[in-house]
Amino acid sequence: MTRHDDSGPSGTRRRPIGLGKRAWVTTHLVRRLLRFLAWSRFVRVTVIDREIVPAKGAVLVASNHLSMVDAIFLWGALRRRAMAVAMAELWTWPVVGLLVRRLGHIPVVRRDAESGRKALDAGEWVLRHGGMLLIYPEGRCVPPGETEPYKPGVARLSMATGVAIVPVATTGTDGLLPLRGHSGSGPRVNRRHPVTIRFGEPIDPGEFESVEKLLDHLRTRIESLRAESSRTGPSPAEQPPGPSRDA
Repeated sequence: MTRHDDSGPSGTRRRPIGLGKRAWVTTHLVRRLLRFLAWSRFVRVTVIDREIVPAKGAVLVASNHLSMVDAIFLWGALRRRAMAVAMAELWTWPVVGLLVRRLGHIPVVRRDAESGRKALDAGEWVLRHGGMLLIYPEGRCVPPGETEPYKPGVARLSMATGVAIVPVATTGTDGLLPLRGHSGSGPRVNRRHPVTIRFGEPIDPGEFESVEKLLDHLRTRIESLRAESSRTGPSPAEQPPGPSRDA
């Protein structure tokens, strides 16, 4: 089992790794590469209403989950350093494992309650330090035609800390890199398939009486943003990505 240990040598808890200098440098370099790929049209990505995301202070970002590349597009679209709660298997992959460690991302073992609790604790620590945390409430990539109940962790974090949630709709990544067994007769990777990342207005947890009501509202908002992206399609006017704020 992968552990996320952020304690210092004396047992005191350290500042989140993702807010340190090494993570800043790594973020800057990796995002430059991602923006070049978008600018060169190696991949076709449209980012809509990114300016909605607060420029500073703690914030939660929650999106639907379609493909293994979702987090690359969402993380690359942001203009602040951000840490994500991600499947623990990534920490064992060559190169990727090194990057997720350097960037301070948070591993979680799926279907493991104790791992989930530790991940939420680490996520709260990020928010308490004014950081940005990315979460996929469905907890897994959801194949076309299927649905997955939202896990309550993001709503619990929001209500416990008072931090707003920015809803995000990710569309098209399942066409660029379909889940295994869902590519049909098409190519396994179709880099020309358009991808859209659409941000919505932040959700204030103070407006909700319970975790369940906040979670239901979050899902409704994300599904509404997805429907809007599907209806309007990508807009060339929204491209390419602009300069970053701190990364």
